[in-house]
Amino acid sequence: MDYKPDGKAGLGSRGLILAPTSAALLCSGRKSITITPMKRWQFWVGVLISVIFLWLAVRGLKINEFWQALVEAKYYWLLPGIAVYFLGVWVRAWRWHYLLKPVKEIPTRTMFPITTIGYMGNNIYPARAGEVLRAVILKRREGVSVSASLATIIVERIFDGVVMLAFVFLNLPELAKVAGSDSGFIGNIQTLALWGAGIFLGALVIFLLAAMFPRSTVRLGQWFIDHLLPVRVREKTSGLMQRFLEGLISLRSPYNVIMVFFTSVLIWLFETWKYWFVMHAFSFRVSFFGLMLLNGIANLATTIPSAPGYIGTWEAVTKAVLVAYGVEAADALGYAVVLHAALWLPITLLGAYFLAREGVRWSDSLRREAN
Repeated sequence: MDYKPDGKAGLGSRGLILAPTSAALLCSGRKSITITPMKRWQFWVGVLISVIFLWLAVRGLKINEFWQALVEAKYYWLLPGIAVYFLGVWVRAWRWHYLLKPVKEIPTRTMFPITTIGYMGNNIYPARAGEVLRAVILKRREGVSVSASLATIIVERIFDGVVMLAFVFLNLPELAKVAGSDSGFIGNIQTLALWGAGIFLGALVIFLLAAMFPRSTVRLGQWFIDHLLPVRVREKTSGLMQRFLEGLISLRSPYNVIMVFFTSVLIWLFETWKYWFVMHAFSFRVSFFGLMLLNGIANLATTIPSAPGYIGTWEAVTKAVLVAYGVEAADALGYAVVLHAALWLPITLLGAYFLAREGVRWSDSLRREAN
């Protein structure tokens, strides 16, 4: 079987296996979507993990000092922080434009509201259901297959991981300071970062090879399909694989790869800049490079399964890193909570607005698009 991309968007396979948990969250019942995360064991495991991390965050904390840090914060510093964050979201839409360009050229202004819808979904539902949601919305609006969209979204996550790890390794002196201090569970971060680098870089190499050698990739994938899967799902899985590879076409262009990497760096610098603005609402100061390190570690920590919105994992890790820099625990946790709210609330509200404008409801019939 040869791989012959024709640039047309097709319907994804019924058995969407790229993000099964997210797809299950979006597709329930024959005619309507019913997202019921509270009935799924994965949801409760995430809640348990969040509770454990929240306990780590507040352990030994003087609540009155934490409350005082919140009361005395200068919240007007959040306004420029939110502004630069949305610049970063615009760049995310620009990056997605480059990734999808070989499949279909879609303006960044069209991608921006769909991108915010996806991040809203990630914030309020478990298992990153927002990634499937934005792929479904894109299919509705532009006819791009869900599987091709999900391929580009996975590539986004790989580049994000590479850049966040680069932030860690570029600040090795800062990392040595953190790893050498008694700040809870930060001591082995360098080892974890090395493992993470191997995973993300390995995934990037695999995706680049798959993009550059699609025929060989299809033959190899087809061999596994023919030898490992039941006959009844082979044809559907083969179609899914080919549409998935459509989403990797952009990686064949060195220019596109450079632009995706460049925009990924911009995205995370804008987010670090937001950290810097929010820090000025509090009395402590950490260098911009230290905030780059915090950005990398805290966002990598959000890959740990948790309740929707990364509650607990974010606060515990952010507090631990700041305490390593000598910041008082109450100020560190206050900053973590305020920064988390500033990262979570604006994008969630804007995404909900754009979702309502699309006329999509959670009870709407989305099964065929997600499938």
